[in-house]
Amino acid sequence: MERDRDDAGRARNARPRDGLGRPLPRGAVGVPTMPDDLRVTPDSALTQAQALLDADRPFHAHEVLEAAWKSAPPQERELWRGLAQLAVGLTHLRRGNPTGAARLLSRAADRLADFGPAPYGIDGPGLIAWARAAGASGAAAPPRLRVG
Repeated sequence: MERDRDDAGRARNARPRDGLGRPLPRGAVGVPTMPDDLRVTPDSALTQAQALLDADRPFHAHEVLEAAWKSAPPQERELWRGLAQLAVGLTHLRRGNPTGAARLLSRAADRLADFGPAPYGIDGPGLIAWARAAGASGAAAPPRLRVG
C-alpha cells in the first residue's frame, strides 16, 4: 500500500492510532493525534506534553515534544530531542518493550546530561534520574518535566 504523503513528499500521520500510538487498520476509529504541522512555543509544548503524560498518553506527548524539537533554535534542538525520547521510552514501556525503552531512555538521559542546565524550568537532573531509573526497572509513573 502506498504511504500517505503531503505535497512536499513528506510522510503524513494519516492512519488511525491506538492510545499508545500503534497504527490501526485504515477505517478503524483511533485516538486523535497531533497535527503534522503542529507549532508550539516552549511553554505550550511543556504544558501540553505534561498533560498528555499525566493522562498516560506518552506517544502523544512525544508528538508535541517532537514539534518543539523541529521548530527549536539550533542550540536547543538536542534538549527537545531528549525530551521527546523520554516520552517515546515511556511509550515503549507501556507497550511492553522494556529493551527498546531502556535504550531510548538511556539515550534521552545522555542527551539531557550533555545539554547542561535546561531552560524553561525543565527539571534536567530530575528527568535524567527518572530516565535512568525507568530504564533499569522497566516501570515508571510519568515524569515531571518541570521543577516544582
